[in-house]
Amino acid sequence: MSSFYRRATSVFTKHPALTKILVVATVSGGGAAAYSGSIPFNGAYADAGCGDKKKVVVLGTGWGSTTFVKNLKNPKYEVEVVSPRNYFAFTPLLPSVTVGTVEARSVVEPIRSIAAKTSLDFNYREAECFKIDHENKKVYCKSTQESKSGKKEEFAVDYDYLVVGVGGLSNTFGTPGVEENTFFLKEVEDAQKIRRSVIDCFERASLPSVSDKEREKILHFVVVGGGPTGVEFAGELHDFVLEDLAKLYPTLKQFVKISLLEATGHILTMFDKRITEAAEDKFVRDGIDLKTGSMVVKVTDKEITTKVRATGETESIPYGMVVWSTGIGTRPFIKDFMKQIGQADRRVLGTDEWLRVEGTQSIYALGDCATIVQRKVMDDIGAIFDKADKNKSGTLKVDDFKEVVNDIIERYPQVELYLKNKKLKNFVQLLKSSQPGEELDIEKFKAALSEVDSLMKNLPATAQVAAQEAEYLANCFNRMEQCEKNPEGPQRFRELGQHKFKPFRYKHLGQFAPLGGEQTAAQFALPWDFVSIGRSSQWLWYSIYASKQVSWRTRVLVVSDWGRRFIFGRDSSSI
Repeated sequence: MSSFYRRATSVFTKHPALTKILVVATVSGGGAAAYSGSIPFNGAYADAGCGDKKKVVVLGTGWGSTTFVKNLKNPKYEVEVVSPRNYFAFTPLLPSVTVGTVEARSVVEPIRSIAAKTSLDFNYREAECFKIDHENKKVYCKSTQESKSGKKEEFAVDYDYLVVGVGGLSNTFGTPGVEENTFFLKEVEDAQKIRRSVIDCFERASLPSVSDKEREKILHFVVVGGGPTGVEFAGELHDFVLEDLAKLYPTLKQFVKISLLEATGHILTMFDKRITEAAEDKFVRDGIDLKTGSMVVKVTDKEITTKVRATGETESIPYGMVVWSTGIGTRPFIKDFMKQIGQADRRVLGTDEWLRVEGTQSIYALGDCATIVQRKVMDDIGAIFDKADKNKSGTLKVDDFKEVVNDIIERYPQVELYLKNKKLKNFVQLLKSSQPGEELDIEKFKAALSEVDSLMKNLPATAQVAAQEAEYLANCFNRMEQCEKNPEGPQRFRELGQHKFKPFRYKHLGQFAPLGGEQTAAQFALPWDFVSIGRSSQWLWYSIYASKQVSWRTRVLVVSDWGRRFIFGRDSSSI
């Protein structure tokens, strides 16, 4: 590292006030940002010998893959990233990109630039994986670049460890016409297409030959899916129409209609009920046509057909544009890989608590393409009882469990959640005994734990989950050699598939739901649940999303885009 960098780092270390000034100056439009993320890693493994490097192949450049690369700091690894896109995209801001609140280039950072700030022996291939051969430790890829003959080069990459973080596809649920007639919102390119389509709709509707009835159809924007992405896009589109397009197309404002279709009874079902109610009330006030309990059964180039779940009645709705945002689907090559390893019956790749793909030893998966398959307490109840029953008497005193309590809670997170929900102070209370000397046999033990597994839940497919998984996995790789010698995981259950590391535990920090009109609903996971709805939450959203940008470059660009929008409005060109 250059002497300039050492001097600069020394200055900020000795004068922390300068750091605060730099932080405030960078995100003055949105609050505090994370200074630590901007300094390249330097020196924690400086004394490590090179030796023979293990090759880590990373598939994808999304939240999980990119966060893993950023946090992998052990120089004993050679890292090769394979992805059809050579950049990381801050996907939570894609709804803002669709209407020009934020520009597309402001939310992307080249993966090579990210890797250059680490100490990694790094290589990148712009290609798409189409097959994983776990027996021979190879991945087969196809370049995105065509040769002069018009063919795309195919090649194989060997690995010692494979990290799969390819995300997912938009789930169409096999609905006819969705692929051909709707827009998805998963990639930056999707957001750019939506933005052009919105402007094209207004330009078509402004032609003198178009009738009023046709204008109503052209300017009917339908959003399918009442999750965070669909709700945020609907809010952003409403603001774009009201604050910008209504001024440029004053005669068309009366024809604009925004509909939000949700198959379940409410939108934002993963949030607190207070947020769901506030969002629904606001959309009604804003004139957004909210149709809950309405399932899409068919989409043509002119109409979208829905079915009311309560009555079974169908309705055909003419539209100008449909945005489909209904969940995550699995990529074809991941489905093929799942068949190879006996997971054909799963929706996504199943991993253990250490993010290893079940049925493999050197393949890890994270983010939207995978889910952690939690072990059930009742499946291992006999082994747990035997471990505590050291003298093999067939009965246990409550005190005998003290030695295995920590291992049980660490191995089975649903136990801790159950204790919290039942307001029990400790594991002993769960065994329903206030007398330390009371004995339990296996049947009483089973009865005490019989309801614990009911609280098992899959983690949500969010950027927050993917980022935490990636940080955990990178930390494991950084300490691989250390933990080979001194394993840190619970020692008592190794024969149950134990790993040398402590298992991954997700910590929910909270979530946001921007509702438009400079109002955001926020739910925070503090020691107690805290819900905030309004303009103050919107500014907190600005602050946190600015701080979570992957580089100082993107932080500055995003904040300047927000400032430009406040001063000049959104850009309505179709570029």
